[in-house]
Amino acid sequence: MDIKKLIPQRSPIMMVDELLCVNGDEAKCQLTIRNDNYFIDEDGLLAEPGLIEHIAQSASAFAGYRAINSGATEPPIGYIGEVKNFHLHRRPAIEEVLTTTITMGAEVDGITIIRGETFVDEEIIADTTMKIFVKE
Repeated sequence: MDIKKLIPQRSPIMMVDELLCVNGDEAKCQLTIRNDNYFIDEDGLLAEPGLIEHIAQSASAFAGYRAINSGATEPPIGYIGEVKNFHLHRRPAIEEVLTTTITMGAEVDGITIIRGETFVDEEIIADTTMKIFVKE
């Protein structure tokens, strides 16, 4: 499915290329870091806010997939309410491919807790827990 049908974000801050798979409360998304990425620093590496945004948009793609499969015509709009325990192991470079696993947790009053882990190949480069508020 076209990623633009699953997330509301558009260029220049679209940070997911593809929803790879969904299995229960877990999904995997992918992003190839390109040299025109909005979050590339002058050193040629993806800045920390770019990784946080990639994880949040991966959760958005998962939520959009669920919504569309439940009959919605548009993906929901979500906002990062809190980023907790963000660990940056290293910043990725141009042409590296990020694969992020999102695990959906509890949802209360429109706020969902998600866990995100981002890898390049088998190496974990970032992980965090977020609270995402979904606007109905």
